[in-house]
Amino acid sequence: MTAQAVRTGVWFIGARGSVATTATAGCAAIAAGLHPATGMVTETPPFAGSGLPPLSSLVFGGHDTIDCPLPKRAEALAAGEVLPHGLPSAVRAELTAADAEIRIGGPLPGDTRTDEQLITAFVADLADFARRHELARTVVINVASTEPLPQEGDARLPASSLYAAAALRAGCPYVNFTPSTGLRGPALQDAFDSCALPHAGRDGKTGQTLLRSVLAPMFVQRALPVRAWSGTNLLGGGDGAALADPAAAAAKNAGKERVLADTLGTAPEGEVHIDDVPAMGDWKTAWDHIAFDGFLGSRMILQTIWQGCDSALAAPLVLDLARLMARAHEKGLSGPRPELGFYFKDPDGGPAALSEQYAALLAFGERLRGER
Repeated sequence: MTAQAVRTGVWFIGARGSVATTATAGCAAIAAGLHPATGMVTETPPFAGSGLPPLSSLVFGGHDTIDCPLPKRAEALAAGEVLPHGLPSAVRAELTAADAEIRIGGPLPGDTRTDEQLITAFVADLADFARRHELARTVVINVASTEPLPQEGDARLPASSLYAAAALRAGCPYVNFTPSTGLRGPALQDAFDSCALPHAGRDGKTGQTLLRSVLAPMFVQRALPVRAWSGTNLLGGGDGAALADPAAAAAKNAGKERVLADTLGTAPEGEVHIDDVPAMGDWKTAWDHIAFDGFLGSRMILQTIWQGCDSALAAPLVLDLARLMARAHEKGLSGPRPELGFYFKDPDGGPAALSEQYAALLAFGERLRGER
């Protein structure tokens, strides 16, 4: 296969969800020159010459348990102003091609297959995808809805762990962009520890936690003790519905709280609340209330409001991660990649402050340079 013909697979878990649809449509739009690569760190000058696969070389597929075709899903996102008006029509061919590569995931209600049978089926789907498209490699990225954390005594692996196990068995780099268990369950500990493939996660850092990772170091560096840090999220769409489950919300909030504990040295008072507001669709509002001490004990308050669309925030990060992990695999790197902590609430080690994480990411980009 010539260098010009090398293609890289991107296999989404949750391939018909908002994040995957936005990333697939966005990649096609950028590759066609219809829109700039806003929000993609890998398209900035420091990553020029790092050998990352071109966006035009990415081939999309994935697993999902819903059957709404990607073009129709993209039209719904455009109607909600997540995607630009007219974009679904402009990239319809690319969306249709990606939709043809989406396979039914699981376990579905009433599914009688064992965990091993499901993993075997998922591996076969990945192998078939790579063979038919003559892919150099495929990066598996979990962007499915958050699942509750597993409970002691559960008879089955969580769905996210089934997909993660399949990715490793198929020889695919793996990214967990969700708070779900993925590789981190005890049943996959040996595979996690001995993995000869690059993997990264978990829980993408897109909005509220991104801001927290910037603000928390400020308080530490200015010697301003934080007494309490509370937050509220109002969101709709699939995430809002999924996070209405208290167990799923707990999994999501663990990453938000970890950022503060890691940076401040202790977890401040306060909690994060997540409210499902279906009328908001794919948009969300995040509010933080921070109580801290000033000079001579003066009590002060900082409040922040973040309004945005998680899918539009997440999509460029997902495309970045696909390219970085593909290049890491090409370079023979394996195991957890703490250098990618810039993208995660709950990363695989490394610093907690965003500025330090960004420096580590730039160093990683430099490491990826060299012969293609």
